[in-house]
Amino acid sequence: MNFAYQRNILMIVLMCVLHTAEAQNDVNNIQLPELHRDIQRKTIRVPSIEKYITLKCDFHMHTVFSDGIVWPTTRVLEAWEEGLDAIAITDHIESHPSKPFISGDDNSSYQLALPAAQDYNIILIKGAEITRAMPPGHLNALFITDANKLDIPDPIEAIREAHRQGAFVFWNHPGWTAQQPDTCRMFDIHRQLIEEGIIKGIEVFNEMEWYPVVLGWCIDKNLAVIGNSDVHDINDHYYPLHLYHRPMTLVFASERTEAGVKEALLSQRSVAWFSKYVTGKQDLLNALFQGAVNVSRANGKDSRGNSMITLTNNSDFIFECQSATPGTPSFTLQPNATFIIRYKEDIHPLSALSLSITNWYTHASQCLKVSLSL
Repeated sequence: MNFAYQRNILMIVLMCVLHTAEAQNDVNNIQLPELHRDIQRKTIRVPSIEKYITLKCDFHMHTVFSDGIVWPTTRVLEAWEEGLDAIAITDHIESHPSKPFISGDDNSSYQLALPAAQDYNIILIKGAEITRAMPPGHLNALFITDANKLDIPDPIEAIREAHRQGAFVFWNHPGWTAQQPDTCRMFDIHRQLIEEGIIKGIEVFNEMEWYPVVLGWCIDKNLAVIGNSDVHDINDHYYPLHLYHRPMTLVFASERTEAGVKEALLSQRSVAWFSKYVTGKQDLLNALFQGAVNVSRANGKDSRGNSMITLTNNSDFIFECQSATPGTPSFTLQPNATFIIRYKEDIHPLSALSLSITNWYTHASQCLKVSLSL
């Protein structure tokens, strides 16, 4: 290697070192891109059933336009990141603690959130919460046209005005201790509004509370089963999202549109999913289970002569399975996991596996029962 070539190599190395040192010693502006968090959407794995699309929805949340602490666009971004398909911002008609500091009216949260919803492909449903003493308590009105027209003194007239606007009205947190400290009961006015077809659903879950008796009401009266967050805070400050998704309503819609959501709710094709629990009609829960779990009989036997049945959960659901089949164990089938049931074929020959899913409820105290053909 000649001297000139060596000199050139040294000069290049020196220039690189000097350039690096200069960049590191730039006291005006040093960029640290590693501190930027990319916005990414979580994928929630749930099966679609029959001819319908399963949509993940939250129909109860608040912003600074009532007693929440976030701007409406934040609710849209939270929903997109957490894997939801549809939301309704349902600010209180009667409560505006931030009014001295922000302008706008009862339609403003929807108007502000709509461009963000379009950017993130979130179905944004126009809604509001009618917030009165019990009875009738708090009710959400979805698919309304003008929230300002609900701000009238008579609570029943406010509910009827929502109905005239074509709203889907549901009763919020009926077991909330602030309004029903001793029990969870239905009042005559609720029965009347249900009979008139105005109340079309009830929350069986709200925020951190679930009301088994209300699930029985929904099933017996053919009402939509609803579960919502009712979030006022920043969502990932309130819920442990590293362990559980936010509470939500699963809606089985014929299409991924606002009209599809409304038709499904009016047809009572919804279930509530919160923590490890799923609640709703027997046929819908059974279809979800069958869509999520694959079962097969393994060829051959294990080293101890046991026959084997393999169950694979292709969803984010948790299934706590209590076996009603002799010779087979009870077990928990975790999300996106496989479990092997081992049994003695000569002692307990099987043609089907019968299970009670003890964290999936079809009535106040009744769990989903499934039968799996082998």
